[in-house]
Amino acid sequence: MRFITALITVLVATSATAADLKVGVVDMTKAFTEYYKTKDASSKMKSNKDKAMTEMNERFATYKTLLNDVQKKQKESQDPILTQEGRAKSGAEFQEKLKEARALEQEINEFQQRRSMQLKQEEMQLQKGLYDEIVAVVKDKSKTAGYDLVFDKSGVSMTTVPVLLYYKDATEFTDEVIVDLNKNAPADSGKKDEDKKSDERPAKKSK
Repeated sequence: MRFITALITVLVATSATAADLKVGVVDMTKAFTEYYKTKDASSKMKSNKDKAMTEMNERFATYKTLLNDVQKKQKESQDPILTQEGRAKSGAEFQEKLKEARALEQEINEFQQRRSMQLKQEEMQLQKGLYDEIVAVVKDKSKTAGYDLVFDKSGVSMTTVPVLLYYKDATEFTDEVIVDLNKNAPADSGKKDEDKKSDERPAKKSK
């Protein structure tokens, strides 16, 4: 970020040279959002997260059943109606069930942390791959159009302030990038988006 700021400062200082520069602007966030592969990646990540949630729910169900057994055995170990031998047996079973419950609780916590990290890494890798493809298209179009500099208008600094606050005489070609990215999209890709939007629209009330 400091490098970009320094570069802009140098360019402004050398106005004679800067006047000859051809500058382009791209909205990388928009390009990423409207890239058809992003929608596919989102569907894949949702499927992975749903699968992880199912696995967690199964473990929680087992844990809940085990806790019920723990409470049952604890109650039996203190039941005056049972013989001393019966209470002792229930007490031993209570300790065993309690041990199992604690082990399962630890296993659930470790599984949750492991799966969360795995899903996060998968999502980061998918996003990086998509951004690499978008950047490749941007670079190709920049070279073809003869741009000297291309900025991402959606980029923000460490203070969340947009890096590109104002630009003049710069050409934005985000839509061209999006068209190029989606030129090999499956024929039903657009139809799926329309169907999704249609499903999200509220149903009209019959008169």
